Amino acid sequence: MVEVTGTEQRAAWQRKTLPPVELVRPGLWSIPVPMTGSPLRYVLVYALALPDGVALVDAGWPTDDAWTALVDGLAACGYALTDVRAVLVTHWHADHHGLAGSVREASGAWIGMHALDAAAIKGRSDPGAFVSNISAWVRNRGGTDADVAETVGSVEDAARRFRSLAEPDRLIEDGERPLEGIRAVWTPGHTAGHLCFYDEERRLLLSGDHVLPRISPNITLHPGQTADPLGDFLESLTRTGELEADEVLPAHEYRFAGLRDRVAALHAHHADRLAEVTRLVAAEPGATTWELAERLTWSRPWSQVQGMIRRSAVGETYAHLEHLARRGAVRRSDGDVDQWRLA
Repeated sequence: MVEVTGTEQRAAWQRKTLPPVELVRPGLWSIPVPMTGSPLRYVLVYALALPDGVALVDAGWPTDDAWTALVDGLAACGYALTDVRAVLVTHWHADHHGLAGSVREASGAWIGMHALDAAAIKGRSDPGAFVSNISAWVRNRGGTDADVAETVGSVEDAARRFRSLAEPDRLIEDGERPLEGIRAVWTPGHTAGHLCFYDEERRLLLSGDHVLPRISPNITLHPGQTADPLGDFLESLTRTGELEADEVLPAHEYRFAGLRDRVAALHAHHADRLAEVTRLVAAEPGATTWELAERLTWSRPWSQVQGMIRRSAVGETYAHLEHLARRGAVRRSDGDVDQWRLA
């Protein structure tokens, strides 16, 4: 059974307010950092006491209000920004990695992340190329020029996002202990280099976006990828469920207990999703990825799934189709634009 342990966090989530800074265990705090304009509302940054300062797990969204919340949150824990010695990044997305470079500039802290996510940052160094690649990706999925205009954004938008993506000082591999008592667990899927951090003595899992209490992380097959991110996610999810964790500290929403049951629920969710996608392909042979995404069940009507969230929904649909193709259940017709049929 999944049991909510972050009761104040869940109450704040239900009120649509920011939760308080909390002492989770002696020497371990959660600091909510706002994500203005995002349905996720905030990211939970974790601060771990060190003999000579403090380490952060993730850093927050690269905005002024997020920066203020991070600085004030550290002060509530008894630390100044200059006390930060390390930033362990679960994955490269801006709500987690965005402020890491600014923290390093202010404190001299080192930044650590998995090598595959470090490579993803380098792959986004050219905003113009990114916009061109993602526009072609949208069209290949069956999107129109109007879909490109709605879901891709401008070169200027991309440049602003990419300026916040600081390259790491250290690469953290699976099984490594970047801090005493903290073991890195490589959990690909949401990103290729996603890391969880396992506190072995206190039996705590800092799960990033890999295991969340209420929703499944977005699993997208990005432009240029030829892998099976959903397959990677399901495999790493199984390994995560084998950890002896009494409590899960996710990057969004609220803390909870019952890791194995939550892992089982996520497996069941994706099994249902794969079955739904297969039924749609059978009912509409030759449909594009975009058309199939429009017909899938989402948490809100498709007309309300807009902008980058719509692109993420199409990417998630694409990841499920690719996983089914690798299992021999469906096949993609030749051509630039996706067309799917049962194999």
